[in-house]
Amino acid sequence: MREKAYAKVNIFLKITGKREGYHTLFSRFMRLPSLWDTIIFEEKPHPEPFRLIGEFGCTLEQNSIYRAYRLLMETKQRNRIELFFRNHTVKVEKRIPEFAGLGGGSSDAATFLLMANEILDLKLSRKDLEMIGMQIGADVPFFLSGYESANVTGIGEIITPFEEEPLDLALITPADIRCNTAAVYRRFRNAYMETIDTSLAEELGRSRSASILEHYDALMLNDLLRPALDLCPALQAYLKPGRFFSGSGSTFFGKKDG
Repeated sequence: MREKAYAKVNIFLKITGKREGYHTLFSRFMRLPSLWDTIIFEEKPHPEPFRLIGEFGCTLEQNSIYRAYRLLMETKQRNRIELFFRNHTVKVEKRIPEFAGLGGGSSDAATFLLMANEILDLKLSRKDLEMIGMQIGADVPFFLSGYESANVTGIGEIITPFEEEPLDLALITPADIRCNTAAVYRRFRNAYMETIDTSLAEELGRSRSASILEHYDALMLNDLLRPALDLCPALQAYLKPGRFFSGSGSTFFGKKDG
C-alpha cells in the first residue's frame, strides 16, 4: 500500500486581505509531477501504537501525518482506525525538501487521508476530508483535490481547477536556508499589508501559467518574497531573471527551456 504525494509550486501568490485572523490569498498552485514523497502503509510484525517512520525536521506531534491521524481519531470510525494503525506502520520516503515552499508536509497529510479513507472504507466525503485538512494546513485542500493546476482563494479552502498543460520546471532549493512560514507572513502583515493589489491578482487568475512567467518577475508575482528576503537575506543570491519564488520559500523555480 503505497501512494505518491506530489509537490507543488505557486506560480503566483497574492495576499488579498485578512479573515478571522488568517491571511486570505489568490494563488495559482501547480502540481509537480517529477517530485514526490512516497507514503507507505506496511504491516507490523506485532501490534503497537501508531508508528511513523521517516526523516522529518519536526517532532511527531508537529508532523502533518500524525496530526491527520489524530483528527481521524475524532471521527465515528475511531475504533477501526486505531486497530488498523496498531497493525500497520506509516513510512514516508522523503524527497520533497522541508521548509521550501513546495507543500511537502501538506501533500503527505492529504495523501495519508485519502489512503486511509479508501483502505479503511471510512466513507468520508471530499468535504469531510477538506474540513480535516484545513485544520492541518491551508495547502491541504489543494492536494486533496487531485488537480494538476488550480486557482486557490480564501484561506486555501476554495479550489478552482485551471485547465492548462503542466510546465516543465527546474527547482533550486538552497540547502542552508529555511524559511519559517509563520514568520514570513507576520513580516508581510507588519511591513507590506498596505501594498496589496487585488486587481493584479484577478488578472493573474485569468492568465495561463506559461504566459505569467513570461510577462512578470518574481517580486510582482509573490507577495511573500519581500518579507522572506527581509528575514533571510541570503535568498538574494538566488533571485535572478527567469526565476520565481514558491510559497513562503525557500525554493526558486523557472522554466527549463528558459
